[in-house]
Amino acid sequence: MKLTRKLVQRRARTLPRLQFADQQLSSFSGILLFQALFRRLLLKERLRACFRHLGGTPAYDRGLVLLGLIVHVLLGYRTLREMAWYRDDPMVLRLLGLRRLPDVATVSRALTQVDSRVIEGLRQLCRNLVRDRLLALRPRRVTLDFDGSVQGTCRHAEGSAVGYNRRKKGQRSYYPLLCTVAQTGQVFDVHHRPGNVHDSNGAEAFIEHCIREIRQALPGVVVEIRMDGAFFSDALVSRLREQGVEFTISVPFERFPDLKGRIEGRQRWWRVNDQVAYFELRWKPQSWKRRARFLAIRRTRSVQRKGPLQLDLFVPQAEEYAFKVVITNKGISPRHVVAFHEGRGAQEAIFGELKSEGQMDYVPVRTLHGNQAYLLATILAHNLSRELQMQVRAPQRRTTEKRAPLWSFERLATLRRRLVQRAGRLTWPQGVLTLTLGVGPAVQHDFVEYLGRLEAA
Repeated sequence: MKLTRKLVQRRARTLPRLQFADQQLSSFSGILLFQALFRRLLLKERLRACFRHLGGTPAYDRGLVLLGLIVHVLLGYRTLREMAWYRDDPMVLRLLGLRRLPDVATVSRALTQVDSRVIEGLRQLCRNLVRDRLLALRPRRVTLDFDGSVQGTCRHAEGSAVGYNRRKKGQRSYYPLLCTVAQTGQVFDVHHRPGNVHDSNGAEAFIEHCIREIRQALPGVVVEIRMDGAFFSDALVSRLREQGVEFTISVPFERFPDLKGRIEGRQRWWRVNDQVAYFELRWKPQSWKRRARFLAIRRTRSVQRKGPLQLDLFVPQAEEYAFKVVITNKGISPRHVVAFHEGRGAQEAIFGELKSEGQMDYVPVRTLHGNQAYLLATILAHNLSRELQMQVRAPQRRTTEKRAPLWSFERLATLRRRLVQRAGRLTWPQGVLTLTLGVGPAVQHDFVEYLGRLEAA
């Protein structure tokens, strides 16, 4: 059928009259899916247990305040003052079990009351949620990635310090060390530190603690670890060997003239593909006791030429080599070692999502433990968004060479647009609480699928 202009277009010159009324309208109807997930995980009760030792009977339960911060991040808001934009939303209030949301002063006061015991309880809760998922998955291998991420602050927050920050020099910051699980794309644990420490500060004890937690939950599982050159040391390599952990660690080879000379003088390289080549050697720094397996990797990359060019004779790009050295105790082929170590890039994607969509780089208060609690709230929000997708869908891929996540996850911003940010209305027809949404068939299918599988799980 051919459409005419008369059938398609209409006049719309008059603005409608604006009217406000309390009709139980919600802008975040999709938070219902997270309410079902929280109920299944007993999240509200587990959060309250972290604050039980503080005592007192405040009007706003401290566990509910932290749950409110998790919801705050899931909804896509950043600063605490932005809670005013949804303080009357009926779906958010029902999820939290409140008649009214706390104001900014109440939330800030609750964060300042947090102590080290609360932080340890929240860290344990984070580990337990990931552990429960691994118990359901039962993998034969668990791959842990360790790296730090700068968390800048514009205020003089307790425990922060001026450290290396190439974007904002002189800014005070924290520098937490995070452990992520490659198979689930979740953060397993975090070690909070000031911003003026090296990557390896406190890393050895933190790494051993994470390994111990994984092995207690999954006896017999093979633990694999990937790290960058900041963690390269004889002590850490020896400890990982003693514990039977498989690892790949980048080597800062420019610090070792002998190793650098071998790479520069090497003539024969074995090809992995058109861009990557390698050679293998048994070597050790002079201060080490044992030799180890090292892989020197050479990657071809294009760089833009500078200066005037005659474009009809020359392409304005040149090729050069980028070198990398990896130490490992894995017994697999060099090609597979290269692919395995390059899989570390997935952790950078997690950091990017945590900062851009999970508000991990926001520092809300001046107290150290309060900022640690907010950091853990952002991490829990990220893990719960991944858990929601894993509860609903089966694994979509097997273990790959790069140890990519077993699920093809949607980013938190995508979940907000698709599911959470949906208008709805709460009514009580014939005494039955009903949420009415005006959505298309695609969104309707997603809602029915998510709720059905969460109830059946």
